[in-house]
Amino acid sequence: MHFASPHYLWLLTLLVPMTAYYVWRTLQGGATIRISTVAGLVRAPKSLRYYLRHLPFVLRAAAFALLVVALARPQRIEQNVRTSSEGIDIVMAIDVSASMLARDFQPDRITAAKQVAGSFIADRYGDRIGLVVFAAEAFTQSPLTTDQSTLQTLLSRIRSGVIDDSGTAIGNGLATAINRLRESEAKSKVIILLTDGVNNRGQIAPLTAAEIARAQGIRVYTIGVGTRGSAPYPAVDIYGQPTGGTVMAPVEIDEKTLGAIAELTGGRYFRATDNAKLKAIYDEINQLEKSKVEVTEHVAYHEEFLLWVVAALAALLAEMLLANLVLKRIP
Repeated sequence: MHFASPHYLWLLTLLVPMTAYYVWRTLQGGATIRISTVAGLVRAPKSLRYYLRHLPFVLRAAAFALLVVALARPQRIEQNVRTSSEGIDIVMAIDVSASMLARDFQPDRITAAKQVAGSFIADRYGDRIGLVVFAAEAFTQSPLTTDQSTLQTLLSRIRSGVIDDSGTAIGNGLATAINRLRESEAKSKVIILLTDGVNNRGQIAPLTAAEIARAQGIRVYTIGVGTRGSAPYPAVDIYGQPTGGTVMAPVEIDEKTLGAIAELTGGRYFRATDNAKLKAIYDEINQLEKSKVEVTEHVAYHEEFLLWVVAALAALLAEMLLANLVLKRIP
């Protein structure tokens, strides 16, 4: 409850001296008839008037308190808050080629990428997000959606080997992500492309896809994942089956092309060399691409002092009826 004039509530402190005076006056009251002893009256039954004798004062005190509250103008608050958000459509394109199994990240590149992407999705409540995976070819893992539960489930199912991984088609992956945003009406459209290699497959050149993205007003953030120098890769036999061992192989990332894609579309290129750096990159992108949220608040105050005045008058009326009609007639 809100009070428009709360300073009047200090008048409630007058109830303390009022009560003290009433108690003092009651204790000071003298006997009307003097008798030698009251021993015979101690066991006499008490009348109804005895039990109701203090009720008039209680009603008067209650009426006073209710009137003070009415003076303070109690109000009921009606608050309406309207929130409108200008969401961002984001497509995350993730490389799932065999090289993403390298163990320079813990436990490996693709698992680290999925974990960080999952945290990023959880922070983008209200935005539509889609998933694209690519290796030698590309396909859509999830169309644009705000259903975070479904997104997280589909993200967890991403793994290397689900599509032809005989190379890396960065251009195809980017083009597929652009296609997901083709009919988007969002004012901000973003692609986050993550890869650990060099474009060596596909029908679309990466820079050609970047030109298409720029024409459609899509910003592309590119991320190159992999340590510098050499990285441990799981060893495989002649049939492509893992043997349980590891081999060292050079890390080759086409940073020049990734940087050109980002620059052409108004995005940025990042290099992640470990799990912590990868998380920091996604955190930075999260800050760069904040959704616009507008909050309109309307507050209305409804006066309720009349209810308290009516309650006070009712208490006074009850006190008058009790004093004038009841107590005088009750033996």
